[in-house]
Amino acid sequence: MGNTTEAVGGVQSVDRALTVLSILARVGEAGVTEIAAELGVHKSTAFRLVTTLEGHELVQQTEDRGKYRLGMGLVRLAGASTARLDVVQEARPVCRRLAAECGETVNIAVLADHAALYVDQVTGGSGLQSHNWVGQHIPLHATSNGKVLLCELEADEVDRLVETLPAYTEHTITARRTLHRQLATVRAQGFAVATDELELGLTAIAAPLRSAHGDVVASMSISGPTLRLPERRVEELVPVLVDAADEVSHRLGWHRQAAVGG
Repeated sequence: MGNTTEAVGGVQSVDRALTVLSILARVGEAGVTEIAAELGVHKSTAFRLVTTLEGHELVQQTEDRGKYRLGMGLVRLAGASTARLDVVQEARPVCRRLAAECGETVNIAVLADHAALYVDQVTGGSGLQSHNWVGQHIPLHATSNGKVLLCELEADEVDRLVETLPAYTEHTITARRTLHRQLATVRAQGFAVATDELELGLTAIAAPLRSAHGDVVASMSISGPTLRLPERRVEELVPVLVDAADEVSHRLGWHRQAAVGG
């Protein structure tokens, strides 16, 4: 009988944990008090459920420490293939237009384990054949795509994903404090730039692609030879890239006004 009772209790906990995920999927973010009220349980019970889910990265705390939202663990579990296909499908026509407009290579990348995984690429009209990045894992700290994918994560999550900061060139960020400062800048300005950080002579700029809930689920970048992308040209391309990334985000269900107002 004891085993039966334990099993029933275990199933109830699983049911409640799944209900917590459903609540957060519906409302976007909520505090323990709100979650407890919806579940009809004591706050301590709701807190234990949320803490367990947080330990598995299925939920994460927002910048307002009392609130929780769905975590990146769900993206890695449920969105590993489907979300990538959705992003690529929605982004492809925008990428083609952007590549034709700027004449450079446009890439889409997602977070995969401890790297940025490039899932799609459209080449521009430049004479030089671009390297094919699709299917390759690229360091997070040394690329514009990687910085965008990291920029809205909590500091401890960034440190977990970026265990070491190897230097690929003399311009690569190798100090953790510098990385965190730059990620804060990326988060504030809405785009990232990497010049000669992964390879000498390679410059890239990236902007976030967001889900309906406003989470960064992928990044879109423009890359090319540094000689063709000096600082002045990068400044010209940033608003064009950000507009294109916003268009893809809208296709994925994101609305800027709702995200800011919420």
